[in-house]
Amino acid sequence: MIVSKSFRWSDPRSLTAMAAALALGLPAQARSDEGVLDTLQVHGFLSQALILTDENNFFGPSSEGGGSYKFTEIGANASLRPHEDVLMAAQVLSRRAGGDGSDASPKLDYGLIDYQMLSDQQRTFGIQLGRIKNPFGFYNQTRDVAFTRPSILLPQSIYFDRTRSLALTGDGVTFYLEERLTDGVIRGQLGLGVPQAEDDLRQTLRLDNVPGSLDPEQSAIGQIRYEHDGGRIVAALSAASAKAHFDSDAPGLSDGDFYFKPWVFSLQYNQELWSLTAEYALRRSGLESFNDPRLNFDTTGESWYLQYTRRFLDEWQWLVRYDSLINNRDDRSGEEFEASGLGPAHSQFADDITLGLQWTPHPRLLLSGEYHHVDGTGWLPVQDNPDPSETSRRWNMLLFQLSLRF
Repeated sequence: MIVSKSFRWSDPRSLTAMAAALALGLPAQARSDEGVLDTLQVHGFLSQALILTDENNFFGPSSEGGGSYKFTEIGANASLRPHEDVLMAAQVLSRRAGGDGSDASPKLDYGLIDYQMLSDQQRTFGIQLGRIKNPFGFYNQTRDVAFTRPSILLPQSIYFDRTRSLALTGDGVTFYLEERLTDGVIRGQLGLGVPQAEDDLRQTLRLDNVPGSLDPEQSAIGQIRYEHDGGRIVAALSAASAKAHFDSDAPGLSDGDFYFKPWVFSLQYNQELWSLTAEYALRRSGLESFNDPRLNFDTTGESWYLQYTRRFLDEWQWLVRYDSLINNRDDRSGEEFEASGLGPAHSQFADDITLGLQWTPHPRLLLSGEYHHVDGTGWLPVQDNPDPSETSRRWNMLLFQLSLRF
């Protein structure tokens, strides 16, 4: 959470603070004569979606009967400034996204102490300690708050929901610097800590049926971001090195290591009534050190999307997006993957055409709908589709969502 003392609650384009500031309406400034308790802010949000698919399942049995209601997000956050240089903030999140619903138990989404060692008209420098949202692309730090998303689902080629725990947060320390220039602002973040590696990652790596534990290790993530002319042009470069160790309990199977090294290039152009956004990612990931070579792999994936949003009639916004995912640049069609007996070729890619519409009849209410036509199943959740051979290559999806903030 980057919070300048000049703007004592938030910069409207700050990184982690966007979930509280933009989505939940925290005031942009607090009076200098306020007491500590007067700076306490408590807010929350709730989103409920209906998902319908003609083939495959997404976030529950979406292809059956009346669809799936198993996509629910409920969050509450609080922030307090005990000193003008110190901000304390935390959010608890309950999120159900298909599966058996066991992941819906409330969890600490983020909880941090932010200390600014320097803040003046030219620059801000500070440090954060605790559980911190990772600065990954444009949307990762606010992805759980519907009011900050351009669509119900973010581009799945970049912002995976099937392995969201790895990219979402880290427990550790983050240093940040903001330099205000004549025509723009440069922001940089560097985080060191331990990422989350929950069951969604084990399932995607096909380690969920292998006895043992997947334990995250010391990792790093960083981002440099430039905003020109009040945000008319925004560019960012994000990079990370995430690691985890698999401690095997299977007889005869050695331990192994997981690594994930993505690079994300982000660019956005904004006008009063429309925005054009593009992001491109290279994702190297793999498993190594297992004495069973069938478990080891090393691949570089490629992801990108191009998105156009148009605002009209004050309360409305529509969106069109093309989103592309390739799991392995050396096997774009997935034919080698299928020939090796690992699964269907279409599980290695996904091309998604999305049309979306949002209506905000009240500042605390958002109604959204969108349509996806998808070729490939590269980002289908494993827990909702346990047998890849039973999935269909081409499929369609409709989503409707009601979101509240308070």
